[in-house]
Amino acid sequence: MEWLVLTAASLLAGFVDSIVGGGGLILVPALFAAFPHAPPATLLGTNKSASMWGTATATWRYARRVPLRWSALLPAAGVCALAAWLGAWVVTVVSPEALRRALPFVLAAVLLYTLARKDLGRTHQPRYAGRAEVLATCAVGGTIGFYDGFFGPGTGSFFVFAFVRWLGYDFLGASAAAKLLNTTSNVAAVALFAWKGHVWWHYGLAMALANVAGSLLGTRLALQHGAGFVRGVFLIVVAALIAKTAWDAYGALP
Repeated sequence: MEWLVLTAASLLAGFVDSIVGGGGLILVPALFAAFPHAPPATLLGTNKSASMWGTATATWRYARRVPLRWSALLPAAGVCALAAWLGAWVVTVVSPEALRRALPFVLAAVLLYTLARKDLGRTHQPRYAGRAEVLATCAVGGTIGFYDGFFGPGTGSFFVFAFVRWLGYDFLGASAAAKLLNTTSNVAAVALFAWKGHVWWHYGLAMALANVAGSLLGTRLALQHGAGFVRGVFLIVVAALIAKTAWDAYGALP
């Protein structure tokens, strides 16, 4: 039964993640429900071992159809990988409890801002070029990459919002760029988890195949329907993330 549930969850997670991120909202709870007594690090490592293949597939699909600014994104990907590794190490010595409690409010601010700015992400007008673009993109990759390694929920959505709001991308271009950086942060995190022995590869392989299938479907829909469709999914996913992270942080309080 666990195989069936996890495969279905991974398929859906790959679909959502390939559009705007947020696949962990689906797959991580499924893993914790299926294996309530397993070490959390092992479940998080197994999740990453599947999702990295979905994000890599989405990156490949987007790169064939959406122009990516490789001169800025490749250095940012390297910074993102290093930052994610550092974040994953820091979480072994520092509790993310304060961040967990603040996250619903940060996501609510992102949602309200996006709703208020109805034109946000409709057109693709990058604000930077040359060295300034490299520095800005590396700042995004380093900051959110560290967050992904340290805590993680909503990483893909934060990448999308940063590229739209700060760098001037439309939602489709932002999603494509986000997938590249999210792939590198996932790979870095998996490397650390695997090094520590926290990956169940037999489950990860089956989940990876399902995740890739969901990713192929999600990128196809995003490419067909464009930035407006991606913006709509972004709003739905961020709203779901607010509910989930608020419950995780405050639902168990008396």
